[in-house]
Amino acid sequence: MTKSKSFSARTLDANALKSFAHPLRLRIYELLDQRGPSTATGLAAILGQNTGATSYHLRELARHGMIEIAEGMGRGKEKYWRIVPGGFTYGDTPPDAEAASALEFLLDDLVRQRGAELAKWREAATRAPAEWVAASGFGRRSLRLTTQETAELRDEVLEVLERYRSISDRRDGEAAAGHELPMGHVVIHFDVLPLGAVPDEPS
Repeated sequence: MTKSKSFSARTLDANALKSFAHPLRLRIYELLDQRGPSTATGLAAILGQNTGATSYHLRELARHGMIEIAEGMGRGKEKYWRIVPGGFTYGDTPPDAEAASALEFLLDDLVRQRGAELAKWREAATRAPAEWVAASGFGRRSLRLTTQETAELRDEVLEVLERYRSISDRRDGEAAAGHELPMGHVVIHFDVLPLGAVPDEPS
């Protein structure tokens, strides 16, 4: 019997998928994830866009609950935006063709981003502090499991990730309140790919 899930990542609905499947919004979200809270002006400078464009795309991301205003940061009308704590998942194949196409776009971008991050760390590890290199790791396992065991493995790993995500979210809140903490931006890649369940295409 599979135990109930304790992790709480939000599943994007069809409208959120369609909105998120936009190259500039993906890049804005990626920058906020990598660098922490930022303003429309700061993002515009990095992306080579005008502030009006980045402001519009930030509002769209916020409208679908992807990002939010970082309270306690900025002066006057200046707004800092941050990733909404809790993370998200793309879920199953959406019911309509437009959302399904958006999901394909997002999954392709996810593969691109993971490849880029792996390549970046392979190069950066030669210059990174020794303690961070020692704490990092590449991993791959090839197992023979039932469908139920596969789902249980996935859920157990996601529960561990959820525990550390909660710690990270609390620290993000402290940083947003003006506390500087010596933390590193750590990326964890985790995939469960039942490749053996798919017949090989005829040659």
